[in-house]
This record gives sequence, structure tokens and C-alpha cells, in this order.
Amino acid sequence: MTTANEALTEASLPPALRRWHEVVVSRDPLVLHDLLHHDVVFHSPVVHTPQIGRAICFQYLMGAMTVLNTNQFKYLREIVGQREALLEFATEIEGIQINGIDLISWDCNHQITDFKVMLRPLKAVNLVHMKMGEMLQKMFRHG
Repeated sequence: MTTANEALTEASLPPALRRWHEVVVSRDPLVLHDLLHHDVVFHSPVVHTPQIGRAICFQYLMGAMTVLNTNQFKYLREIVGQREALLEFATEIEGIQINGIDLISWDCNHQITDFKVMLRPLKAVNLVHMKMGEMLQKMFRHG
């Protein structure tokens, strides 16, 4: 297991994690779509049931990138294993500091199979819940 304290270079990251970082920077929907396993499971911090399947997970992650991935978004720490990683992030929306974790697992084909997001504090969870609801409604309305 590698931690952020042990100089991780982009080249030393597992391919799935390297591609995830590419998606976060580029917001490229094609790269994200290809990165997700067809049976990927998404665990939202505000939806009590796991969301199963590439299509719904894709919608949630694209929405989250629009809501959370502001110019202040940054990963603070990464704990990386052979087939999973924990990425701590921070961002700010409407003056509210948001701290969260992406827990990502992938298969031997370097496709994401499980994606869990956890957020704090409660004020941030409530704000993200509202913003994601608005974003997803907009996305589903426009196809």
C-alpha cells in the first residue's frame, strides 16, 4: 500500500487511478464512460441505496464533477493499493468548505467497479445534496 507521503508519481499510479485523475482534470465524458465497468456500483453520500450500472453511475459522476470539481477542488491525500484507492479531497462551494473521500475499486482490466463518496461536514452534505438534485434534474431533462 502506498500513501501520499511516499512520493507517488503519475507514472507509478495504477492505470485506473491514472485515468481517473485524467477524467478529473479533463472532464472528458468518453474517458469516464470507458473507465466505468458495465456493472459499476456507485455509493452516493446522499442516496441510501447503491446505484448499479454504468449509465446511472456515469450520470452521478458527471453531475458531481460539475458540482464539486470547482477551481478549488484538490486531492489532499491518496492511499493506493493494488486494486483500490482512497482519495481525500477538499473544495469550496458558496463559501462552505467541503471535505470528502472517494473510495475507488477497479478490476484486472483497470475499469472502476465500485465508487463510494463520503462528505463532511453536515452543512456540506446538505448543500451537495441540493446542488446534485438540481444538476441531475437538469441532466435528465435534457437527455
